[in-house]
Amino acid sequence: MKKYIIAIAIVFGTGAVVNSTLQSCSTLATSDLGLAVIKRVLLGGINKGMSIYGNRDAFLQNNLVDKALPKELRDINNTLEKIAPSLVAKEREYIADAAVYTVNISRPILENAVNSLNAQDVTRIIQGEKGTATLILKEKTSQQLVAAIAPKVEQELNKYGIVKTINTALSGSNLLGSLLGGNKSNVNAGGLSILASEQIVNGLFNIIEDHEKQNSASLLGPLGK
Repeated sequence: MKKYIIAIAIVFGTGAVVNSTLQSCSTLATSDLGLAVIKRVLLGGINKGMSIYGNRDAFLQNNLVDKALPKELRDINNTLEKIAPSLVAKEREYIADAAVYTVNISRPILENAVNSLNAQDVTRIIQGEKGTATLILKEKTSQQLVAAIAPKVEQELNKYGIVKTINTALSGSNLLGSLLGGNKSNVNAGGLSILASEQIVNGLFNIIEDHEKQNSASLLGPLGK
């Protein structure tokens, strides 16, 4: 136990040594120090995600963002690939551009949620599998994030005219209407912006979770993870 406490002290650069007989692993996990370790991991993941989202090319090249593409939007893109492949590339670029504008909206929501974590959350994280910290953060903020960024995403997509372009390319197709709430030949702009917003939000959580798992051994090891 002593080496665990020393490990945490090293992580925070304090060099402080705490008497291991005073705290059990369980007590440490729910202490202010244990909470600080969890927050450090999550904030590191948030910073990494914001760095990627603030860079259009980094967003486009990140496979964790691509994995977050909603099934409905992936189906649309698969259809577009057959008739207008260049339009898929433009759509992805426009979503990447929109993502840049969501950074300042998403960051405070996520950071406030991290700062609101409590001892019960930490206990759940310690008892859960790797990635539980991100899961809790997602539960607390996912819907709020989508609602907060969707208007900005829609504004950006409308500015580029991507919805109109997609409608023209798939004129007469039932696919867009059935998936996004439009009629048989037109997509509802709000539907596309919601799907794009979901990709942006879920991609961000994928990045945070990846960071958590990569750093769990070095940072969360002292807490029994």
